[in-house]
Amino acid sequence: MTTGSQNQLERRGAVHRLLAERSPDLLIVAGLGSAIWDAETAGETPLNFYLLGAMGSATPTALGLATAQPNKRVVALVGDAELAMGMWALATIGWRKPDNLSVVCLDNGRFGETGGQISHTGVNLDLAGVAAASGFQTVRRVNDDAGIDELRDLVMNGPGPVFGLVEITANMPPVQMPIRNGVIGMARFREALLGPEALKE
Repeated sequence: MTTGSQNQLERRGAVHRLLAERSPDLLIVAGLGSAIWDAETAGETPLNFYLLGAMGSATPTALGLATAQPNKRVVALVGDAELAMGMWALATIGWRKPDNLSVVCLDNGRFGETGGQISHTGVNLDLAGVAAASGFQTVRRVNDDAGIDELRDLVMNGPGPVFGLVEITANMPPVQMPIRNGVIGMARFREALLGPEALKE
């Protein structure tokens, strides 16, 4: 958001467009709050892994998943404050260079979960610049539908690691809460990804 762009997308519509016609093998790790609700409303699937309350952990979790599942496409879907809390993960991704991993950051320059206070990206933090400096293969700043369409193609097919900074309004869409039990969420994700035998391990 530090780019000064006047164009901003409505967050839920942007996520729905990004995930339209998603590959059935696409794995999504959604970070705290609105990113989870947006992924949930875009199409519930057990291949969405929701990190409720684990702020800062979505991106490194997605990195671990992409490393463990090199034949799957993996997306970390996060807000700007969530990503900033675990920003060191961008440097690790740039170092390890998993070509099946994308990080999509929904940036409204706000702390949306605590009242909409101005966040660092609303003042002085350029997360796309950090990703580029960290060595991401592809970095895009997105603030219109054409940009979302290009980002979708990169996420599904492009050379990774991919970083997409989606500039969104501060509007908070209605909450759509998924499964809140972490044990159940982990179990259903493992079963969907690895099969029922995984639950016996």
